[in-house]
Amino acid sequence: MAEKFGLFSQHWSPKIVARMNDYEFKLVKIQGDFVWHKHDDTDEVFIVLEGQMHIDFRDGPVHLKAGELFVVPKNLEHKPYAEQECRIMLVEPTGVVNTADVGGELTAKVDYV
Repeated sequence: MAEKFGLFSQHWSPKIVARMNDYEFKLVKIQGDFVWHKHDDTDEVFIVLEGQMHIDFRDGPVHLKAGELFVVPKNLEHKPYAEQECRIMLVEPTGVVNTADVGGELTAKVDYV
């Protein structure tokens, strides 16, 4: 995975590294704030590979560090954030948009590394 992370520098732009059945494994570099959003049809798995991040919810944040994972249930509004660059893996059904119901300029195109 270190080799794959070395192939891109953009933050908040998931890169697909593998597929299993109808799921995609995506590597993402994150830093700073993302947007409030929710996924209507699927849970979202965050696995922290390097660094630290938190996921804001309307009732408070969840803090994650390397080696930890968290599942955000579908329909739950959330906003990821990392003070310093953090490297994570997302596991999602094929075709899930990173900004979900919000869209906008941070919506990533499907990209492979």
